[in-house]
Amino acid sequence: MTAPKKDLRVTRTRKIIMDSFVKFSGVKEFKDITVKDITTEAMINRGTFYYHFKDIYDLLEKVLVEVLMVNLDSAIYENAELSEDTLTKIFEATTTFQKSLSNRCHRGYEDTIAQIIKEQLEIIFYKMLYKKNRVDEESLKATSVLLSWGMYGASVEWRRNSKQKPEAFIKVVIPSIFYGILGASKD
Repeated sequence: MTAPKKDLRVTRTRKIIMDSFVKFSGVKEFKDITVKDITTEAMINRGTFYYHFKDIYDLLEKVLVEVLMVNLDSAIYENAELSEDTLTKIFEATTTFQKSLSNRCHRGYEDTIAQIIKEQLEIIFYKMLYKKNRVDEESLKATSVLLSWGMYGASVEWRRNSKQKPEAFIKVVIPSIFYGILGASKD
């Protein structure tokens, strides 16, 4: 039995709504964006908007998850091993995402953004760790949470204070991360 086809009209309408939101987030603060703004730009009615999203906050969350997943290119990381190179690329993608939000929806919604980033990173790290360390579920989950919160915290610190490129910023700590995670001995 084949999976049912996705209605391309629904997918296209959802994308138009999300694109309209992204357009407005570049010129208005999130708190000033209305459903009317979105529906007018997308040339849809309010009912269509509410068919796709519960409210403007649901739209914000869905847009942020989609943009983050594009930045992280999660399909690549689902099959990748946890390595110095992978951690560096994830950090760079996270900082790029953080930087793109700095002029948009960041003010006032930092908690929402933080939660989205941490949840998505946790999923990616869990999958990588599971492939390598088939230990108990609780340990994998705790390690994934630690890595995701640490990666997010480091990206916030980089955004606020660093003059370095993201790669240089993270390269300094990667040996410590691997020493703790993989039990490697220091030279």
